[in-house]
Amino acid sequence: MPDRDVRDFGDWVAAAEPRLRGAFAGVRGPDDARDALAEALAYAWEHWERVAAMDNAVGYVFRVGQSRTRPRKHPNLPEADVVGPPDLDPGLVPALKNLPEQQRTAVWLVHACDWSQAEVAEAMGISPSTVSTHVTRALAALRHRLEVSADA
Repeated sequence: MPDRDVRDFGDWVAAAEPRLRGAFAGVRGPDDARDALAEALAYAWEHWERVAAMDNAVGYVFRVGQSRTRPRKHPNLPEADVVGPPDLDPGLVPALKNLPEQQRTAVWLVHACDWSQAEVAEAMGISPSTVSTHVTRALAALRHRLEVSADA
């Protein structure tokens, strides 16, 4: 691979790795997130010419990392002090763990990782309207469980 392509890959990794790490941490938990991230980045390196041409390469390699690593039956989400600010509601992580996997993944990627619904849709292999439905239902379930009004 020419040096120019290596630099381009390095630049892409510098921008994509934090987004992927955060997404995998929420979906796979801190331990399995490392494996998923490694699989995703290895795939991107091996197929760089193809990945570099994609509109949503981060979403695509996220999907690769998900499919190449085995999910846990019970998600191992990071502790509250890893996920957000110190004033994070201590019930949030347990409430997230109780959501169905699709809802948990969608709400995590949209709200914790700041992915667009289109990026999440492509990464999850579903339509943007389905992502919206998952996020809406997840937020309603979280508000109910944490006894928070929709205005909060």
